[in-house]
Amino acid sequence: MSTPTPFSVATQASSGLSMGQQLAALHQISVVLSRSLELEQTLTAMLQSLYEHAQMAHGLVCLFDHNRSALFIQAMQGVDPEVVKDIKSVRYRIGEGILGTVMHQRQPVVVPRVADDPRFLDRLNLFEYSLPFICVPIPGIDQEPIGVLAAQPCASDIEGLPVRTRFMEMVANLIAQTVRLVGQAHRESEALRSERDTLRRKVRNQYGFDNMVGQSPVMRQIFDSIRQVAKWDTTVLVRGESGTGKELIANAIHYNSPRASGPFVKLNCAALPETLLESELFGHEKGAFSGAVKMRKGRFELADGGTLFLDEIGEISASFQAKLLRILQEGEMERVGGTDTLTVDVRVVTATNRNLEEEVRKGNFREDLYYRLNVMPIQLPPLRERLEDVPDLARFLLQKLSQKQGRELKISDGAVRLLVGYSWPGNVRELENCLERASIMCETGLIDRDVILFNNQEQRPSLPQPSGRPAPTVNEDDEDLDERQRLIAALERCGWVQAKAARLLGMTPRQIAYRIQIMNINMRRI
Repeated sequence: MSTPTPFSVATQASSGLSMGQQLAALHQISVVLSRSLELEQTLTAMLQSLYEHAQMAHGLVCLFDHNRSALFIQAMQGVDPEVVKDIKSVRYRIGEGILGTVMHQRQPVVVPRVADDPRFLDRLNLFEYSLPFICVPIPGIDQEPIGVLAAQPCASDIEGLPVRTRFMEMVANLIAQTVRLVGQAHRESEALRSERDTLRRKVRNQYGFDNMVGQSPVMRQIFDSIRQVAKWDTTVLVRGESGTGKELIANAIHYNSPRASGPFVKLNCAALPETLLESELFGHEKGAFSGAVKMRKGRFELADGGTLFLDEIGEISASFQAKLLRILQEGEMERVGGTDTLTVDVRVVTATNRNLEEEVRKGNFREDLYYRLNVMPIQLPPLRERLEDVPDLARFLLQKLSQKQGRELKISDGAVRLLVGYSWPGNVRELENCLERASIMCETGLIDRDVILFNNQEQRPSLPQPSGRPAPTVNEDDEDLDERQRLIAALERCGWVQAKAARLLGMTPRQIAYRIQIMNINMRRI
């Protein structure tokens, strides 16, 4: 004897839907509706539960599309998936057919026998004409329907139709909550995606090649190297003194690479002891050590699919160097206290201010790790070796400070010349600090020589002072100086006395005054 189908079982059952059956069906339906945020999948599973636990066949959910001013089928029960694709193009306008009538009247419509109601359009060719049909609105805000729920009892349950209708209304309320939650989740997700994309574009622009400051030959060569290496997953070792901008280079490599959409994770290896460094990089399992109350992913796992930047790589111990070498070579690791081998896809960029070759010679740094890290070295020069970049760097950093302080900041030509004459032992970081310090002392927003304060006052540059002897004439044919620079140099040489500068340049005071005006030179008051 064959096992009866759910439909045949329902047909053989009594016409009524008991309270116990209703509660059991509602419980199952609520469970199904809470499982997923995939609306179509969730509603289809709900309709199947409605069929199996409440004997309601051919169930469908239609949602109202405000843009197209019509009802469209969102999910159906008992229909081949390929047929569903075609069904989704079927629409019902407000007041059209039974579904459109329910949407218009905001009230349920119960048809005891489908064949007897002329409003039944039968566009789907799925329903039994001899059976009843129940359609209820799915309530929205202020009871404005957002769609309709419809189904057929599996038997001619005329007496039980009121009970089934109330049951369908309860299901419609559950659907309404699900639709609202899914809609809210999708809106929040879309907002987060939009915010993420905006931030990514902002970061990419921030670390784009157009925003990288430096016109000196050595910096142009470095920028070309970054453009090339960013295309590939090659391990990069960024070298240079403290404050030269090694982290900025790492950012530029990541955000101009195919991994730009992935995470960019940073870690300063010198900031942690070895025991914590291992946990930070590789993660740990719950109970791995005192204080490990839960499992934690390490930086390598967090950077999976992206880039991991390890600053001060020359500071790690010899024992930890061996552990790092393994993951760099094989891409495999275990969390601290764990036994499962994890595979990660990470591009590694490292940085150091140490002489690694000397450290290898002394035995402080593994030679095999050195060669593994030094695949593509990028050597950043100290600022004192590219002083021609100081004016551009100063103006770029002042733009950042202007945004931070909410006011316009400018720097005088005399202040720029003072900056260019300094040796900058702290490199770009010292320059940034110097400008921020000067901006704080500057009430007008114009940074001049008198507010420039260097960290090392003994290295403060000084310009030639006027003496009793006639000053030498400025060479007007000097190719390294344009007319504006020659004029500023003459003014500084003469203590910013226009008449003396005029004599030095072989001009009249009127000519000097005119050039100061048209060249927008800020006169220093002595």
